[in-house]
Amino acid sequence: MTLAVRYDEFGGIDVLRIEEVERPVPADRQVLVHVKAAGINPGEAAIRTGTITDIFPSTFPSGQGSDLAGVVAEVGFGVDRFSAGDEVIGFSELRAAQAELVLVDVDNLTPKPENVSWEVAGGLYVAGVTAWGAVHSVQLEQGESVVISGAAGGVGSLAVQLARRAGATVIGLASEGNHEWLRSHGVIPVAYGAGVTDRIKAAARGGIHAFIDTYGDGYVELALALGVAIERIDTIADFAAAAKYGVKTEPGTKPRPGAEVLAELAALIAEGHLEVPIANVYPLTQVRQAYTELERRHTHGKIVLRP
Repeated sequence: MTLAVRYDEFGGIDVLRIEEVERPVPADRQVLVHVKAAGINPGEAAIRTGTITDIFPSTFPSGQGSDLAGVVAEVGFGVDRFSAGDEVIGFSELRAAQAELVLVDVDNLTPKPENVSWEVAGGLYVAGVTAWGAVHSVQLEQGESVVISGAAGGVGSLAVQLARRAGATVIGLASEGNHEWLRSHGVIPVAYGAGVTDRIKAAARGGIHAFIDTYGDGYVELALALGVAIERIDTIADFAAAAKYGVKTEPGTKPRPGAEVLAELAALIAEGHLEVPIANVYPLTQVRQAYTELERRHTHGKIVLRP
């Protein structure tokens, strides 16, 4: 038997539980991973509450989570790229990553660089490929200016760095406590609240060319008010506004990035070109506490579970 996060109905954090389940057995082209770290994300909370069932329908009992990093425990028939003992980063498409043992399609895994920590590797997939997709979606060019809301969050903290690597001037909307971190990464910090439009305009004297919204709560409308073209606005949080105004939702019309992008991001981290801030680490048994912190929406970086 092994432990996994489960829930039997839509609801708040209190529906989550830790349950003993049968040890998974890998089928053809599957890899059984002993999880060392698993990230948590706002989208999982939305799935759990049932607010986005039209996009992500659920069956019960349900597991939870996509992000994971760990050690290969066993491989199924047809797997020749990995063997027992290999350290890997990957993602579950079965909402099952928050567990001690997880079955993963072989194509959803990439080797973990030795100098990338378990916490960083385990929290990389969703935030990393979402940030990558959003930055590519708005088609940044050298010297352009982009505004990123939620600039110190799990996705935003990666998006600002990737946008800087694309050669853009990056204006990051964040609370005052995160401004020093943003400055240290070449980002112009701007505080939320009354007067934010004027502060953004003052920071982008050459105009604003693109807007990435990782927070929701009216930032698509702000981007439009700033004169940003519809095709250069991307939101990962406000799907109602995206439908209303026709702005992009990462990664646009392209297929969702997968293991190849995950490998690219892991290499950037290993080479010191990309930082993944870790806000907190909880044992798997404290999954409710971890989501309580996440849903306050004030963390700097990723929250990670350690089975």
